Amino acid sequence: MPHEDSGRAREPAETAEPAETAELAAEVAAAVGALGRHLRAASPAGELTPTQRSVLGRILRTGPTTIAALARAELVRPQSMRVTVGALEERGILARSPHPTDGRQVVFALTPEGARTLDAVRRAKHDWLSEALATRLDRAERGTLAAAAVLLRRLVAENAPAVGEHEGADIGEDSGAEDDSGAQDPR
Repeated sequence: MPHEDSGRAREPAETAEPAETAELAAEVAAAVGALGRHLRAASPAGELTPTQRSVLGRILRTGPTTIAALARAELVRPQSMRVTVGALEERGILARSPHPTDGRQVVFALTPEGARTLDAVRRAKHDWLSEALATRLDRAERGTLAAAAVLLRRLVAENAPAVGEHEGADIGEDSGAEDDSGAQDPR
């Protein structure tokens, strides 16, 4: 059965040798992990934890949402998400309000301070990555990396639930806005 990708059908991938894919998986995971560490290091010191950045990016994309929906989307326990959201609310980065259709629940949204904080983090990461791409890779290498980025997004999109796919997950719709890395979210 063909897969859908950007409106065009494609055939299932041919089966690769397990040793070949295991080695490639290790290389890709190591490279992505190292890139993530560099991007986190480029962020303003002490601003946000990776989990907090992810939560803010998700709320920016989807709009006001509940702790339960955030926990499902971020694949963490609701108790852990409550701690994360509580810290962001205490700093004035998130604000709670009544759920628009369920009076028993509350939703959390970015405050203007939250939007400024997230923007500063994204800008610092984007600036570092743009500079690194411009100074460390030649044009052909940047082209290769662009093609690899498309493939990585396809891998993630095919193996992760879409934003809002969970029952009652979010109130807002996914706008395709940038994720925490500053890249378009494929979900």
